[in-house]
Amino acid sequence: MWNQVYNPFNNAVLSTLAAAVPVVILLALIASNKVKVHLAAIIALIAANLVAIYIFTMPADLSLRASLLGVITGFFPIGWIVLNVIFLYRLTVEKGVFETLQNTIGGVTRDRRLQILLIAFSFGAFFEGASGFGTPVAVTAAILIGLGFSPLAASGLSLIANTAPVAYGALGTPIAGLSSVTGIDPFLLGAMVGRQLPFFSVIIPFWVVWAFAGYKGMKEVWPAILVTGLSFAIPQFLISNYVNPWIVDIGASLISMACLIGFLRIWQPKVIWTSTALRIRDDSASQVPPVKQTKKEPTRAEVWASLTPWIIVCAVLLVWGTDWFKGMVNPWATWSYPVPGLNEQIMKVAPIAATPTPEKAVFAFTWLSYTGSGMLIAAIISGFLMGYTPGELVRSYGRTLKLCSYSLITISAMLAIGTLTRLSGIDATLGLAFATTGVLYPFFGTLLGWLGVALTGSDTASNVLFGNLQKITSEQLGLSPILMGAANSSGGVMGKMIDAQSIVVASTATNWYGHEGTILRFVFKHSIVLACLVGILVMLQAYVFTWMIVTPP
Repeated sequence: MWNQVYNPFNNAVLSTLAAAVPVVILLALIASNKVKVHLAAIIALIAANLVAIYIFTMPADLSLRASLLGVITGFFPIGWIVLNVIFLYRLTVEKGVFETLQNTIGGVTRDRRLQILLIAFSFGAFFEGASGFGTPVAVTAAILIGLGFSPLAASGLSLIANTAPVAYGALGTPIAGLSSVTGIDPFLLGAMVGRQLPFFSVIIPFWVVWAFAGYKGMKEVWPAILVTGLSFAIPQFLISNYVNPWIVDIGASLISMACLIGFLRIWQPKVIWTSTALRIRDDSASQVPPVKQTKKEPTRAEVWASLTPWIIVCAVLLVWGTDWFKGMVNPWATWSYPVPGLNEQIMKVAPIAATPTPEKAVFAFTWLSYTGSGMLIAAIISGFLMGYTPGELVRSYGRTLKLCSYSLITISAMLAIGTLTRLSGIDATLGLAFATTGVLYPFFGTLLGWLGVALTGSDTASNVLFGNLQKITSEQLGLSPILMGAANSSGGVMGKMIDAQSIVVASTATNWYGHEGTILRFVFKHSIVLACLVGILVMLQAYVFTWMIVTPP
């Protein structure tokens, strides 16, 4: 049994700097654009092992086993989702069905700014609520690139838009994870997040259009942006506070899409924005092939045929995300493998845990209830409906696997880093640095959630990692643990756009390999500014607008 060490140098500053080495190396290599992203991930993983073994005193066999566990969990479930989303997308492209969908969306509005609102924000929020874990970015980025958006615009804007819904993603999984480590009622945590994120659900649509078209371009379509944001934010607040935290994104996204489409039937901007490149310098615009324009209006049957694959995906993922379905299939469709020599061989100790707690290292291969498995089933059903033969589906899947191979390697390496830093206590060392900020803790505690998602790629993982630390620190400082637990999740959503895993998903969906550094540089400033704004809101809730804090009944 090995106890985690959080201050190996007996100096908080030096220990924190050492803990930051792997993530600094990773982000620096990606941002440089001089090292392929899968090689950057492998180099950072090696660095993380060296730091864990030689500085944080983690036994080498534990470090290597933790890395291997991370590699496997990187493919299941994250890589599994990406692979099957791209498979479905390629099936629709090869049969020409996607082109019809593209023209159908163009029929709602030809304005590119409004297409971003409809697809990247509202439609993406639905997929976040139904499945999460990279699905919305993969789907919306693929649709945008098919509509002729530049790779940087399709990637970056999908990442920025996929923020406000993240805390309730995959039918409220981040809230459930936060509740499991804090012992706080998930309904209270979900309600508190629902008093933070709706402000940003109004801001993000303005933000993403401004990032695309500039201030003047944003101002020209402000009525549609306001309708989109309010029609998402208000249901987000009402459902999270008066219904439950599980169906927040599903309900809010459907209402937002309906309101935006209905509003566009009575209002259109005076100037139609047709450019598909970012307003700023966008070198990727030259790599966009001309979008085929058809003069023939698609028939009603063709429109439904183009929508059918995505309707099937939505229906399947809604079933796959329910506890009812998981409870039905997991008892017989699960292979649980406690990693020998690693499971319960690492002890999490104070101040991260109130009492010494062994870390579990179990690979639960829930092969049927994985979101990616649902996506694969939906893709196969859709493929048959589109006229594919079984042999054609197999060959197309092989081509997709080859296409995604480097991305899958990268995602697995990223998750290996996240798993190793969690089990070695490196993440906890970074978290403890934020916990020393005293009266400013509401601000920096929110940024701790942002850091957690940036490191792990998951709001759920960040909540599990830092949730208990948020509770302990807030109680010591006389703050509401409900407020700070929720702040971890709300701040975390802004880190979603810069985690390397999401960036790789975006580059894969847009077929823009090797440019992950460009995507990171574009979204980073948006991520840090928005995270700071969430921190300021939490500070105000902690010390000024205390009536906004949810209290136990």
